[in-house]
Amino acid sequence: MAKQVKKGILVEIEQVILTPDERAPQVPDDTRKVPLVMRARGMLTDDSVIGEEAGIETVTGRLLTGKLVEENPAYDHGFGTPIPELIPIGREARDILMKNRKEVSGT
Repeated sequence: MAKQVKKGILVEIEQVILTPDERAPQVPDDTRKVPLVMRARGMLTDDSVIGEEAGIETVTGRLLTGKLVEENPAYDHGFGTPIPELIPIGREARDILMKNRKEVSGT
């Protein structure tokens, strides 16, 4: 039995933007064989069931519809390992900004 999801829950939907037949001819062959799919996250606008058409409202207020694929989706992306040379940049930038602020304000 498919899982029922209540209105107002954070979900992810999937919508086919272009079918393989609609893909541009200059797209590489392996890419052209699959549909172009959009995934979006937002709050479910009505009770729905995973795998069925559902509507969401995104954090920017857009109303979208698509196949409901996940309830409370996790973020699983990463940015790789830290680059040692970049670690001190935040503090250095803050120090520079504070120094400039003091020079401009005279304090």
